[in-house]
Amino acid sequence: MIIKEYRITMPISVDEYKIGQLYAVAEASRNETGGGDGVEILLNEPFENNPLMGNQFSAGQYTKKKYYMANKIGPLIRAFMPKSALLLEENAWNAYPYCRTILTNDYMKQDFTLTIESLHLADRGEQENVHRLSREDLAKREVVRIDIAADPPEASDYKSTEDPKTFESSRTGRGLLSGNWSRTCDPVMTCYKLVTCEFKWFGFQKRVEGIIHRYEKRLFSNFHRQLFCWIDRWYELTMDDIRQIEEDTRRELERQRASGQARGTSATD
Repeated sequence: MIIKEYRITMPISVDEYKIGQLYAVAEASRNETGGGDGVEILLNEPFENNPLMGNQFSAGQYTKKKYYMANKIGPLIRAFMPKSALLLEENAWNAYPYCRTILTNDYMKQDFTLTIESLHLADRGEQENVHRLSREDLAKREVVRIDIAADPPEASDYKSTEDPKTFESSRTGRGLLSGNWSRTCDPVMTCYKLVTCEFKWFGFQKRVEGIIHRYEKRLFSNFHRQLFCWIDRWYELTMDDIRQIEEDTRRELERQRASGQARGTSATD
């Protein structure tokens, strides 16, 4: 089992991120869906009385999704898994500022679990153990910092309109991130994303878990660059606006998945 905590500092507030994240998830789902692959939204509804993070959070929005991954999984995994198995189920509880996401695969059952626990705090990413890990898990955890401006994306992921170094928001004046921006920007917040990956097939465990973590880092990097560079689209949207966008997206994804070409991020390992 590999445990990594990805820390992504953003030049927005915690309250702004709540809206921006939901907008960006909907938009990214559209961008990743087509030609049979992509996202199917099965449920999107409120939940309550579900204790999370030691009962610190217990109510929010629950979503259940399926991810069709035939063209997004790297050749190593495709070589020994049937195409019918390249389907992930996601159960997510968004009790913002805490979110818990669990991805499973019916073909692998208990042999595969990917858990992502996200905590969003108004700081610069310097807290040591926000997820309250045990001493044993803390010793296993690796902290990975993601800088949305300084870390170069893969060539196939780069878009000039989604580059925080050259983007400047017309609505907020934020942007042109450079140098030590994460130490000086105001407002500021950090996403602490704890990712625990278990892949229990003997002989493949370490390699596949490593591939999954590289893929997750790439997704986190791309997503947060986009979230910031799309700020003029989502800034000052209301939660009612977001729920309508999510419903429109659900209908659009059904159409896109059934037609067109595969789109979005594909693994190369």
